[in-house]
Amino acid sequence: MSKRRHLVAPSVLSADFAHLHDDIVMVNQSEADWFHVDIMDGVFVPNISFGFPVMASIAHYARKPLDVHLMIVEPDKYIKQFREAGADNITVHLEACTHLNRTVHAIKELGCTAGVAINPSTPVSHLYEIIEDVDLVLIMSVNPGFGGQNFIESTYRKIRELKALAADRNEQVLIEVDGGISSRNALALLKAGADILVAGNSIFSAKNPIHAIAELKRITPDLISV
Repeated sequence: MSKRRHLVAPSVLSADFAHLHDDIVMVNQSEADWFHVDIMDGVFVPNISFGFPVMASIAHYARKPLDVHLMIVEPDKYIKQFREAGADNITVHLEACTHLNRTVHAIKELGCTAGVAINPSTPVSHLYEIIEDVDLVLIMSVNPGFGGQNFIESTYRKIRELKALAADRNEQVLIEVDGGISSRNALALLKAGADILVAGNSIFSAKNPIHAIAELKRITPDLISV
């Protein structure tokens, strides 16, 4: 069984938007693997983040893949524009897609990897019919819409349930977790089966964000294997 190192994806939503370029350069220079970009429409979630112009500016300066998380209604209308703005992975919410299979395959046809996200109240079992078609599953460990929320403890159980489902239907799928993640709970998340840690406040609010990212990358429990 070969080892699979976990990825760290700093969430741009927690960056200093008055100095966004500086924060992008910082992530470029760090051990981070991806940029995590949250797109919110004020309808699917009770907040608005940013749209295509800011997204394109991030992509212009970023030197690492853009992991774009669409927390919006009717994502099918916009996935092509987000691809054109620089997205490498596009994740849509199961709860927002009437025809999820169609949406996932439309993302792949654009040349992106495709992810599906589930909210804290959505059971893992709802992924049964789609998990074979996706590259990653994003488990929200807070209710989406705002940064800085407290981590929901049932996330560990959901990761283990998803890992078991993936073992039967798609062993290559990556498990991403987003919300309330720091060095305090990262080890337990990785042991449960997480592959990608999305962290916002714990990175961008740290005195030394590059060190905070390196700390998350250094956590490598022996239990992680594929």
